[in-house]
Amino acid sequence: MADNGEPFQIGFDPHDPHPPESARLAAAEVVKRVVEQDDRGGVLRRRRPNTAPVVRIADRYLVGVLDLRGVESPYLLEFVRCRFAEPPDVRQARLAGVEFTDCRLPGLLGRNLSSDNDVRFGAGTVVAGTVDLTDAQVRGSLVLSDTRIAATEDRPALHADRLQLAGALLAARLETTGEVRIPGLRCGGNVDFAGALLRNPRGFALNGNGLHTGGNLRLDTDATGTPFRALGQVFLPSAKVESDFSMRGATIQPRTEPAGQLALDDPFFDANAALIADRSKVEGNVNLDRGFASTGTVRIVNASIGGALRFNHATIDLSAGADHRDLFEERFDSRAQAGPYPDRAVHLDGTDIRGGLDARDARFAGQVRIVDVAVQGTALFDNSVFSNRDGDAIEGRRFSCGGNLNGRSLLVFGSVLLPGVKVGANLDLRGSRLLRPGHHPDGTTKPLLDLRVAQVGRDLHCGGSDRPFAAAGEIRMRRAEIGRTTTFNGAEIGSGSTRVALNAFGVRTQELHVLVAKPPRGRVDLRHLRCATLADDEKFWRAEGRMDLEDFRYDSLADPVGLQDDDRVAQRLAWLRAGMRSYRPGPYDQLATMLRAAGNEEHAANVLVEKQRLRYRALAAGSRFLGPGVLLWSWLQRLMVGYGYRPARALVWLIAFLVLGAVWFGLQPDPVKGNRDDQIFWNPVVYTLDLLVPIVDFGQKNRWAVSGASQWISLVLVALGWVLATTVAAGLTRMLRRTT
Repeated sequence: MADNGEPFQIGFDPHDPHPPESARLAAAEVVKRVVEQDDRGGVLRRRRPNTAPVVRIADRYLVGVLDLRGVESPYLLEFVRCRFAEPPDVRQARLAGVEFTDCRLPGLLGRNLSSDNDVRFGAGTVVAGTVDLTDAQVRGSLVLSDTRIAATEDRPALHADRLQLAGALLAARLETTGEVRIPGLRCGGNVDFAGALLRNPRGFALNGNGLHTGGNLRLDTDATGTPFRALGQVFLPSAKVESDFSMRGATIQPRTEPAGQLALDDPFFDANAALIADRSKVEGNVNLDRGFASTGTVRIVNASIGGALRFNHATIDLSAGADHRDLFEERFDSRAQAGPYPDRAVHLDGTDIRGGLDARDARFAGQVRIVDVAVQGTALFDNSVFSNRDGDAIEGRRFSCGGNLNGRSLLVFGSVLLPGVKVGANLDLRGSRLLRPGHHPDGTTKPLLDLRVAQVGRDLHCGGSDRPFAAAGEIRMRRAEIGRTTTFNGAEIGSGSTRVALNAFGVRTQELHVLVAKPPRGRVDLRHLRCATLADDEKFWRAEGRMDLEDFRYDSLADPVGLQDDDRVAQRLAWLRAGMRSYRPGPYDQLATMLRAAGNEEHAANVLVEKQRLRYRALAAGSRFLGPGVLLWSWLQRLMVGYGYRPARALVWLIAFLVLGAVWFGLQPDPVKGNRDDQIFWNPVVYTLDLLVPIVDFGQKNRWAVSGASQWISLVLVALGWVLATTVAAGLTRMLRRTT
C-alpha cells in the first residue's frame, strides 16, 4: 500500500507521457490535504519523534496545478515517482520542506519560497522547464544531485537569483539545458556541481555573479570519476568562497555567441572567455588542474586568492581545434594554425595570490597574461608548453613572486615579456627552449625573453643543465639587478633572423657566467654592465654580431691569470679583438685595471701597449695620406718606449744613445769653443749626456760648437732626449701614484 492509503500502481513510470487513468490524482486534492492538515487515510505520519509531519504522494499523475502559493504549512511534502501536468506553484509559501524523488515536472514556481528544511530534487527527477527559486530562503540545503533540467524557449534551467541557503547547494551530476542562474547566492555550506553537465552554448552555462559560499565551490570531478562539463560560459565575477574553488578535471567551453561588442573598444576584454571570475575572493586554493581543459579564456582578473592557484596538468587551448600533438611540438610549422591567436588563454591581471602559482606540465595555446600579478609564494611552470607563435606567449609586466620563479624545461613559442618582474629568490629557466618571438605593429621583432629592470634576489639561471637553454631570438635584460649569479653556461642564444642575441645593458650582478655552448647568433650588448666575477670562454667572444663593451666592468676573472701566464693574456686580447671587431679603448683599460688590481703589472702593461697599437692602426686607417706616417710613428713608440708603458726600455735607449753619441763625438776633431774665455775641456761623454738630458745643464752643449754631420746628430740627440726622458718621468710618476 502507498502512504496515502491507496494501492501502488505497479510499473508506473513518471516519465511516461501517457500514464494510466488509475494513477491520476487531482492536484487540488493534495492542496486540500495540505491546507486542511487532514490526517485521515494515513496521509500524515512522522518519520521520527519531534520532526515535521510528512505528506507523501507516490506513483501518481497529478492533474491540474498544485497551487500552494502563499500557503503556510507545517508539512514536509514528499513526491515519489510522480508526474506533474503543470508546474507546482509554491511561490511565497512557507513549508517544512519539499522533496521530489524520481519525478517528472514541467517546472517549479518557487519565487520567495520559504522552507524550514531541504528543497530536494532526488535521483532520477526530470524537470522539463525552469526551476524558479528566485529570492527563496531555505533553512536547509538545495539538493539537485542526479537531476535533469531542460528549460524551454531560452529560459534558464535554474533561476535562483539571491537564493539564501543555510545549508549547501548539492548538484552533483546535475544535467541542465539552459542557464543555471544563481547570482547573489548566499550559501552556508558547499556549492557542489561535481560531475555536472551544464549546457547553454549561446550564453552562460553557470551564472554565479556575486555568489557567496561558506564552504567549497566545487565544479570538479565527482567520486565516480565523472568530470564537471560546461558548454557555455562559467560566469563567477565578484564571487566569494570561504574555502577552496575547484575545477579539477573539468572541461569547459566558451559561449558560441560572444557577449556584446566590447572587444572592439576594450583591448582587455576577452570575448571568448570560458571562465570569468573577476574580482572574486577565494580564501583557500583555486584548483584548475589535473586534467582541467578549456577551449576558451580563463579570466581571473583583480581577484584575491588566499591559497595557491594551480594549473598543473591543465590544457587551455585557443587554437580552434588544431591538433595538440602538432601544436605543442617543435616540429609544427604551420603559421596558419600556430598563432598568434586573437584570444588569450589565461588572463590574471592584478590578481593577488597569497600562496603559490603552480602551472607545471600544463599546455597553453594563446597568450598567458599575468600583468601586475603578485604571488607571495613560488611560481612553478616546469615542463609546460606555451604556444602563441609570432605573438606574446607570456606577458607578465611587473609580475612578482616571493620565492622562486621556476620555468625549467619549458617549450615556448612566442615572446616571454617580463619587464619589471620581481623575484624573491631564483629565476630558473634551465633546459628551456624559446622560439618564434612576437612582432610589434610596425613589423619589428620583439625580444624573445624580456627581463628589463627585473629584480632577482638570488640567481638567474639560463643554463647549467643537461639540456641546454636555447633562445632563438633576443634576450633583453637591460638594467636588471641579480643578487648573486647570472649564468648562461651551455646556452644557445640568438638566431640568424635577429640582430641582437643578448642585450644586458646596465645589468648589475655579482657573478656573470657566459660559458656558452655556441657563439651567440647576433650582437651582444654588455655596456655599463657591472659584475664582481666574470666566467667566459672563446665561444662567447666570437659572437656572430659585434660586442658592445663600453664601460663594461668586472673586478676579477673566475679563472685568474697567472703572473707568468703570457699566453692567457694574449688569448684574452685576441678575444677582445674578435668580439669588438673595431677599436674601442674602454675594454682594454678595463682588462688592464683588473690585472693591475690583482697585482699583475706586467700583463697590464702588455694590454695597454696593445691598446695603443690598435689606436694608431685605427687612426692610420682613417687617413689615406697620413696613414703610413702614423704607422711609422706607432712603430717607433712601441719599439723605443712601449707607448710610455715601458719606461725601463726608455732608460736603456738613453744609455745606448749616450754610448753611440760619445763614440761619434770622440772620433771627431775637437770642436771649437763657443766662448774662448771659458776654461773648460772637451769631454765627448759629458757633451752627449748634456744633449740627451733636458733641463739639466752639465756646462757642455752651450760651450762647444760642432759643425757638419755632428751638428745634425746633436739635434737628433736633443729630440730623442726629450722624448725618452719624459717617457721615463711619466713611467716613474705612474709607478709612484700606484704605490701611494
